[in-house]
Amino acid sequence: MSTATLTPTPTPTASARGGAVHDEGRIGLRNNLRHIGALVRRNMLQIKKDPESMFDALLMPVIFTLLFVYVFGGSVGGSMGGGRQEYLNYLIPGLMAMMGMNIAMAVGSGVNDDFRKGVMDRFRTMPIARSSVLIAKIVVELGRMMVATLILLAMGFALGMELQESVLGLIAAIALSAAFGAAIMWIFILLGLTMKTAQAVQGMGMLVLMPLQFGSSIFAPTKTMPGWLQTFTDYNPLSNLADAARALMMGGPLAHSVLVTLGWTVVITAVMAPLAVAKFRKKS
Repeated sequence: MSTATLTPTPTPTASARGGAVHDEGRIGLRNNLRHIGALVRRNMLQIKKDPESMFDALLMPVIFTLLFVYVFGGSVGGSMGGGRQEYLNYLIPGLMAMMGMNIAMAVGSGVNDDFRKGVMDRFRTMPIARSSVLIAKIVVELGRMMVATLILLAMGFALGMELQESVLGLIAAIALSAAFGAAIMWIFILLGLTMKTAQAVQGMGMLVLMPLQFGSSIFAPTKTMPGWLQTFTDYNPLSNLADAARALMMGGPLAHSVLVTLGWTVVITAVMAPLAVAKFRKKS
């Protein structure tokens, strides 16, 4: 489907329905996929015109890896009975869990900005499924997340990370991180549709991200944390995702952390995706 197909043109049908198509059931799966493909292309062209929007995906993995490995690697690695090398093997799978959270925040800000510019209002006048606009956003952001993850892994291997399980385990860890990241994006899309400004979305996002990231097993083992904090980390989805990625890449207990992560992914998507689509339809 060409980009020209998405150029909004007034039609009697759209006018009769108040400029919105509410019956998505009449738009078949094939057409939905075509719409999503065209919108993905549109979003990728935006990135091409504004390459600075990729800076977070390109630089964040490098900065976080170097910062934590060389600032905390010696002390935390020593407490784990090893050194900087052992901490590197511990940290990289944990940072994979964090990539999706940080990339997801950009989705909410982008949706909010598109509404302020009137882009989303034009999309809502077209005979396309409302969900296709949001799914296209998630597809593009998942692509950015994969770029960030590949850079992170390249940094890890360059610094000496040793994969202790098979390549299939590594691929499974990437897929699990991507699935959870997509679920989290629905939360930030809903925030982007609810908050008044992109700055408010970022501020609220940081209030959510900071406790979840640092109150988890991403950066350090939880055994030295106070009991109440260990209880929080046990239920923290980022801890379970980080532990699952480590088990898939480095070995260790696997079933519990993977099942909990998949459970969080399904529940978050099942709850937040319909809410986000409904809010997108009704947002004025």
